[in-house]
Amino acid sequence: MNQVKEENYNVIRRSKPRIDGVEKVSGRALYAADLYMEGMLYAGVLRSPYSSARVTRINTDKAKAIEGVEAVVTFADLRKTKSWAGYMYLTDRIRYAGDCVAMVAAKSKSLVEDALEAIEVEYEELPGVYTIDDALEEGAPLVHEEYEKNIFKDSLFHIRKGDIEKGFEQADVILEREYRTQYIEHSYIEPEAVLAYMDPNSGLMTVQASAQNPFFTRRYVSDILGIPLNKVRMIQAILGGTFGGKEEGIGLVTARAAYLAYQTKRPVKFVFSREDSFLESSKRHPFRLRYKIGATKEGRIVAFEGEQVDNCGAYNNQTQFMNWRANVHSSGPYEIENIKTDTYGVFTNNIHSGAMRGYSSPSLIFGQEQLIEELAEELGMDEVELRRINCLKDGSVTATGIPVEYVILQDVMDDTVERTDYIRKHAEYKQQPDTRFRKGIGLAICYRGCGLGAESPDASGCMMIVNEDGSVSIASGLAENGQGLKTAYAQIAAEALGVHYEDIQFPQLDSFAIADSGMTVASRGTVMGAQSVRKAGEKLKKVMIKNALELRSFSLEGTDLTYEQLTEEDIDLKDAVFFLKDHPEITVPFTSVTGACIWTGKQMAAYEWFMPEDLPQDHETGQGKAFPTFAYGCVIAEVEVDMRTGYVDLKKVTASHDVGRAINPALIKGQIYGGIVMGQGYGIMEDVAPKNGRVKNRNFDSYILPTSMDAPEMDVQIFESGDPAGTYGAKSIGEPATEAVAAAIANAVYNATGRRIRENPCDLETVLLGKKLR
Repeated sequence: MNQVKEENYNVIRRSKPRIDGVEKVSGRALYAADLYMEGMLYAGVLRSPYSSARVTRINTDKAKAIEGVEAVVTFADLRKTKSWAGYMYLTDRIRYAGDCVAMVAAKSKSLVEDALEAIEVEYEELPGVYTIDDALEEGAPLVHEEYEKNIFKDSLFHIRKGDIEKGFEQADVILEREYRTQYIEHSYIEPEAVLAYMDPNSGLMTVQASAQNPFFTRRYVSDILGIPLNKVRMIQAILGGTFGGKEEGIGLVTARAAYLAYQTKRPVKFVFSREDSFLESSKRHPFRLRYKIGATKEGRIVAFEGEQVDNCGAYNNQTQFMNWRANVHSSGPYEIENIKTDTYGVFTNNIHSGAMRGYSSPSLIFGQEQLIEELAEELGMDEVELRRINCLKDGSVTATGIPVEYVILQDVMDDTVERTDYIRKHAEYKQQPDTRFRKGIGLAICYRGCGLGAESPDASGCMMIVNEDGSVSIASGLAENGQGLKTAYAQIAAEALGVHYEDIQFPQLDSFAIADSGMTVASRGTVMGAQSVRKAGEKLKKVMIKNALELRSFSLEGTDLTYEQLTEEDIDLKDAVFFLKDHPEITVPFTSVTGACIWTGKQMAAYEWFMPEDLPQDHETGQGKAFPTFAYGCVIAEVEVDMRTGYVDLKKVTASHDVGRAINPALIKGQIYGGIVMGQGYGIMEDVAPKNGRVKNRNFDSYILPTSMDAPEMDVQIFESGDPAGTYGAKSIGEPATEAVAAAIANAVYNATGRRIRENPCDLETVLLGKKLR
């Protein structure tokens, strides 16, 4: 771990074991699909096989007549068919092959299947649009009548910096390129699952679900039932993976289960099959990236123009938020004086796209980092040197017009280049003989705004409670989704309060236990979300020090000290021991004070809310401070390409990341290892590839993704920058871990084959033919 100034920390910057690790690896952890209640029913939905259609007739009589079928509900039975977020709970106007027209609840899973098969539906098939190009054609069928030309206006963002025409006039070389990326599936092990029931004592609709953002999911239940939020109790079940896929779609699953539970007065369990998950969970947005770049013969980039269009699918799943982020990062980690970019989404009759790890960056970087190398080749310049000249440095002005500091991007890149012997290998592989197996090495650099930034308020709350035995409980409005948030928060809480990490307990999120702190997304959990944890710990530490003083907990016998002389400033708390700063030998155990506090009515809890600085931006130009800080990274991929089959074997990935401050180095490396393999799938093999809106590969027998047998050798380097913006200086890492991998692979394939991959992934068709066969 590359270090900056050494700090006197007791708990953070140490690889503490995961707070929830034993339960998961031992199999004791209960996921939503494991939950059971006496008398519960099972749920299922009937999906349309058509991508654009209208239901002309639906008959449920046969389904309702089946013994053990307790409820059959169609779009005609719902008071409210459209969700608060625009998706359809049930619908008679089909916009993609997967839209739901009915749902059932029955005493067994087999009865659910029987009932769904017994529902008779007749459709009128309608014209549809499936690609970005088709959707934008003049006179194309509209997916939603309110959106002209199928353009999702709320997702339209611009960057206007400098004078783009003047910039291109200064350029000696101008390059124009187009790149395209694909739909991919999140591929989490656990499919969506929920158990909904009416609590007999409180009357609350209580839901336990595999929800990434429980408060967000709670809105769907309130919406479909038409009841206040305080009538819904949402408890997050342990998650078996999400990566963005269980942000919004799980809300539809939860709402349907809650509606059936409300109607039947019985608990209802709804667990997606893998096919259900493939047909309703959102996918990574495919992008069409059109770039124009101009540079002087010395290698200074003087102008950048881009159009970044993504395929929303049939419904909006956070496209406006994702495109805001894509807009901010639209010219990559480079300082360019003149920039003009437009970013927007279009609706099509495909499965909806949504949040996925990286949130636009893997797609953009795939195009940007190849564009940089194509420019270097056009200039006759070394691609590393071109990056050195133009990459962000301290004082550089970003695309949104704001100077940055604590930038270690060039150091990270240079260290990684040297570590991998990149220069020698790249030159050697470029000249290798024309054999069946060819080696290649490729590089990509990246930067990422930390937290939510100006996208939406990055506020959070934390409640911290000390118990009489000295144990500590914390509750946060952000959720553990498998990323290690509980562990990081326990370390931060222990550091701030001055107690042992092992004494912290952090249960699953309960909407009745803590205030809504927004979505657990954008790698914000530690960098910004944990600020409230630190504040609560520091506040409670002061409270407990005051308690120790007021209770006269220290033994001052044999000293010349008196309590009249002591102040709170004279006392500290570390490692669960109070001590006098000037007399560290005078101590008292934390538990002695907590035990006395409970019988004297002393405060032993604190609640804190964190609100970050305001980040105003001009919507028309994109100018303004977009993020409190940025994280930087460099990825180098080494491949071997079979020129007979087109198979790309990823041999090694060296990944170096600026993490600001490493709260838990082992967790960080775990994030990066997982991110590399996820980036490998995106870059080499994964492709949902719907045909006329229909998803053909609906399970892992036909959807190809990396396994442990495919994982490359991985060399991970952690850099710390000393940037104070995040919690204890921490930066984002969950999403940066994966976002540059596919771009590095594409550049490595070019180095091996001399064939540029402008359409992701680097599979048989693109490697050998240079295009997809759709």
